[in-house]
Amino acid sequence: MKKVAVVFNGGTISMKVDPRIKAAVPSLTGEEIMSMVTGIERYAQVESYTFSSLPGPHMSPDMMLELSQYVQELLNREDICGVVVTHGTDSLEETAYLLDLTISTEKPVVFTGSMRSGSELGYDGPSNLAAAICTAISEEARNRGVLVCLNGELNCASEVTKANSMSLNAFKTPNFGPIGIVDNNKVIFYRNSLNKQSIPIRNISAGVALIKCAAGMDSRLINFCVDQGDKGIVVEAMGRGNIPPHMVEGIENAIAKNVAVVIVSRCFEGRVFDSYGYHGGGKELRNLGVIFGDNLPGQKARIKLMVALSFTEDIEKVREIFERDLYTNNM
Repeated sequence: MKKVAVVFNGGTISMKVDPRIKAAVPSLTGEEIMSMVTGIERYAQVESYTFSSLPGPHMSPDMMLELSQYVQELLNREDICGVVVTHGTDSLEETAYLLDLTISTEKPVVFTGSMRSGSELGYDGPSNLAAAICTAISEEARNRGVLVCLNGELNCASEVTKANSMSLNAFKTPNFGPIGIVDNNKVIFYRNSLNKQSIPIRNISAGVALIKCAAGMDSRLINFCVDQGDKGIVVEAMGRGNIPPHMVEGIENAIAKNVAVVIVSRCFEGRVFDSYGYHGGGKELRNLGVIFGDNLPGQKARIKLMVALSFTEDIEKVREIFERDLYTNNM
């Protein structure tokens, strides 16, 4: 029987409502959660580990990298066929993506969690955990990068985002949809994942800011980030990658001071492109030297830029990590 390591890392899946404050707080141990995953012993041998009991918003990039190295050590064991990680859903996509970028393995790594606490009717933690374990033992799940498994759906860590604050099917993949499902304990894949990148780093050494663009904004926030010493800035621009004209000066200032500037879209679907030639349009930004982040949401582009700048300080190499021939014809 295949052996799976389950790494408990907090989140709603490990919470119950404290009757004193009438709100969910970390309460359940990994052993208590596993005891609710009835019948899993017929499918896999499970080894449980506790990394943390933190809520999702308490995770930091340094802790994400520490978790990545912890999981890599487990994957290096010959007797472990895959690893499941529980995580708070608020930052799950960011941590899963950082592991996807920094772990090198053919073995499945599957993130899961829950949208409801152990005190709520319909607590979804045990079923999500069972489905994630079934995914981790699946031969078909190998060589697909880090996967996210909730509500019976499988999504790639590089593609998925939390699209709803409360529903059980909160995790969605814009543009492409889920890569597969878990049905009756069987894993079924419907498409292949995109090309995976692997960027080996030992520490997170670069501060990166995320600025969301809105009508009428100017360069104050960009200039502040530059003055504070950030090495990178991700701008969630409008539409195809366009910004208000008064933000252009800040972009110019950042690039002149060798700060990597990545442009993504605040739109839920679609990718950025240098379609528009007006002041603040994508073509002008391209000519100034910004890096285009394809279809990544801002929070994931920030994680990728942190990892890239921790790997190299060469802005052109960072550009290559992000663009990878996606914009060759327009460069």
